[in-house]
Amino acid sequence: MTTRPVPYGLNRKEAKMALARAVTFEGVDSQHMAELAKQIQNDPRPDDIPATEIVMLHNEAAQTSQVILFFENEDDYARGDAALNAMPSDDTPGGRTSVTKYTVAGRMTT
Repeated sequence: MTTRPVPYGLNRKEAKMALARAVTFEGVDSQHMAELAKQIQNDPRPDDIPATEIVMLHNEAAQTSQVILFFENEDDYARGDAALNAMPSDDTPGGRTSVTKYTVAGRMTT
């Protein structure tokens, strides 16, 4: 019996299409970014942000960052989006310049 190969980056166990919320910030200094990174590593994830993963990217030279949150489904995305939109600006890496919703088309981790 021949099995069909799984497309690059996709997991056979994926039953639902995951969603990602990508937010871009400007005016991000290294100290604030380090504090936020420490906070998300040490504090439990808030219940109203049901993200399965959070990735924070920082371009120190340009003082910009991008934060990507992954959600399992539309309901979780909507809950997280509402909670994140209500956050005080002090809790963000810098001035928010964009928020974009993506469908996770593929993913590979090692």
